[in-house]
Amino acid sequence: MRVVICGAGQVGFGIAEQLAAEENDVSVIDTSPELIQAIRDTLDVRGLVGHGAHPDVLSEAGIDQADMLIAVTLFDEVNMVACQVAHSLFNVPTKIARIRAQSYLQPHWADLFSTEHLPIDVIISPEVE
Repeated sequence: MRVVICGAGQVGFGIAEQLAAEENDVSVIDTSPELIQAIRDTLDVRGLVGHGAHPDVLSEAGIDQADMLIAVTLFDEVNMVACQVAHSLFNVPTKIARIRAQSYLQPHWADLFSTEHLPIDVIISPEVE
């Protein structure tokens, strides 16, 4: 399986480590050159320095062939936009985003994360978990 991960922090690194151990084709994007270098030095994955919501960076990471995007940057909005770009421009089948702000997750806003609006298939919320 081909997976693009946005965010090379502790969560992104852990996900990349597990997926690489299972012999998946993994690319990791982060704005921090230091985090990307650490991933390149430690794991058998591709690492790219850039903004995970930018179409050109996602394209360079191989999003056009990806089966899944996992967006776990520090910023909810970057994670949401990365999923939207992956869906709208690259037709990625599965999009996962970490959303920490509870205001986005209120039950009366449940339609926000639908295919017609923000197409996120799975939401990870550490605060809810």
